[in-house]
Amino acid sequence: MKRLVIKVGSAVLREDNLLAVQRLNNLVDLIAKLKLEKNLEVILVSSGAVAAGNTKLDLDRTQILNRQALAAVGQPLLMKHYKKRFNEYGISCAQMLLVEEDFDSRKRSDNAKSVMEILLKNNIVPILNENDVLANDELLFGDNDQLAAHAAYFFDADMLAILSDVDGLYDSNPHENSDAKMRKIVNYIDESELQMKHTPNSEFATGGIVTKLKAADFLIRRGKMMYLSSGFDLTNAYDFLVDENHKSGTLFKK
Repeated sequence: MKRLVIKVGSAVLREDNLLAVQRLNNLVDLIAKLKLEKNLEVILVSSGAVAAGNTKLDLDRTQILNRQALAAVGQPLLMKHYKKRFNEYGISCAQMLLVEEDFDSRKRSDNAKSVMEILLKNNIVPILNENDVLANDELLFGDNDQLAAHAAYFFDADMLAILSDVDGLYDSNPHENSDAKMRKIVNYIDESELQMKHTPNSEFATGGIVTKLKAADFLIRRGKMMYLSSGFDLTNAYDFLVDENHKSGTLFKK
């Protein structure tokens, strides 16, 4: 594996009314290890701008304009933390804000690819997020799981790793069934699973397990892999991504 996209969600990056700095630090530690020891190119798709903005400005998040204002406040806060932590490893990072149209338009997607290649060639960690400050609903993916899946495909990554508030895909709801078993390898996603109701576990999240399944389906159909694991405890992510030992988490592949 040469190139990896890692996506981290809002639920992981927020704790109570604050940015979950320790979890962000742990994520940077993982990425630094992958880059410096495994020699991987890593693209980070980071949610959390709205949640970070809410630590400074208390607005009704159900209103789209308020969410856009919070994202405007929160995005530089996120980048400030990432920049500081990556600098400790001698790693530079860059920000790329994208919308769905950037992948639909040949000219725009080619331009985004060219910029991405320059950043990766110069050993920079690109940090992606939706450009949800000014864009309207028609231009947005609506959740960063879909953005991450498109980024993994269009930027030619070998795999997408989603670090979330769920530690994998189970054969039934583990919150309701104590006998639920994790599906460690998934080769096919049934259409009925893709039509389930979205159930984000955080008031700041826009996705849920269904958006992750849609991301996985998008990649499986294009011959790419996706790994789903916990972003709260990165033990399993280290086992799989660093040590290539699949102890836990779900790997989606053809």
